[in-house]
Parts: sequence; C-alpha cells; structure tokens
Amino acid sequence: MNEKTVIFAYQGNPMCFIHVLLNALDLYDKGLEGLIVIEGEAVKLVPEMSHPGHFLFALYQKANRLGLIREVCLACSKKLGVAEAVEKVGLPLTGDISGHPSMSRYLQQGYRVITL
Repeated sequence: MNEKTVIFAYQGNPMCFIHVLLNALDLYDKGLEGLIVIEGEAVKLVPEMSHPGHFLFALYQKANRLGLIREVCLACSKKLGVAEAVEKVGLPLTGDISGHPSMSRYLQQGYRVITL
C-alpha cells in the first residue's frame, strides 16, 4: 500500500493542531506517507510549539525531525508576523500561488489532500 496524504492545517487552535500532528505521526508509524503543510492562522503556532514548555513541543519536534512538516505558508507567515520566527526554527516558507503553498502540486504527485 503506497498511500500518500498531505494535511493542510489552517486552524490556529492548538487543540485542533494536535490532531494534525498525531495523524501525521500515525501515518508515518503505519508506513504510510503523511505530510503537513502549515497554512492560515496555524502559522502562528510554529513559534509557540518551538518552546520546550509548550504542550505540543514533543509532538512538533518529532514530526519536524521526521521531515513530516513539509512547508509553511509564506504569505500567512508574513501577514501574521511570524515569518522570521518560522525561518529561525528552520521550516521552509513557500508560496507558489500568490504566496501560498499549492494543493495542486501535491495532487499532481498523487497525494490525497486533507484540510483541518
């Protein structure tokens, strides 16, 4: 089975984002490809999750270390004032469509796209 899934995370609520991390890690653990694209208000979580005291820190670090966090929206990061913080933690800021990551690129590569 060679299922490929990419989760576009838009919500800035940490209690929603925990499910993005858990599902991407579960896909990885099951041998399925699961990637994360951080978009919308979720970009504000990057600097928060990067602090060891944050309750998402361990999951975020694991997903990041495994390369599951593929990209962070350039336009949203700039608009919401976290672009520098995202760059500082080493996540790629991208934006192929008016500054935002492209879903079509993933669809063309055979990924199933899920938005949360």
